[in-house]
Amino acid sequence: MAGRGIGRGRGSGRGRGRGRAACLPSPATPSSSSSDLQEEERELLFEFAVVLKGDPLGIQRLPDKFVVFVADNEPAALHLREADCDCCRWPMDVFFDRRGKMYLHTGWEKFARYHDLEAACVLTFSYLGGADMSVKVFDETHCRRHYHNDTDEEDD
Repeated sequence: MAGRGIGRGRGSGRGRGRGRAACLPSPATPSSSSSDLQEEERELLFEFAVVLKGDPLGIQRLPDKFVVFVADNEPAALHLREADCDCCRWPMDVFFDRRGKMYLHTGWEKFARYHDLEAACVLTFSYLGGADMSVKVFDETHCRRHYHNDTDEEDD
């Protein structure tokens, strides 16, 4: 691993197989409801936006301020879920380079392909604590994309 430029290597090499499923069901919780999700969103711990530049399928660096925020408990993995949707979680391995920069790694490419991400997309992340983050995807026109909340009534 040292030859690959991955410093501390937290999250790299562990959890092989993470990110294989395109979309994993959320663990069921007895009190999980849409009002609970709204309450959870209000109690988020940290928010940031990332503008995709270059290859959106490549690993994605997270902002330095977020790295400082989680410095006492550097996660080896994160679980992304689409905001306002509790049906899918995307496991992501993260790693830290020698300079202390944090990246979404294993699992990111599948997430990016599924969500048809491209350069100029804007993603807003809400850190909810532990390994949980919600994400909203905005296209190059800065309009939000919806994936699972769209109704099929228009198709009838």
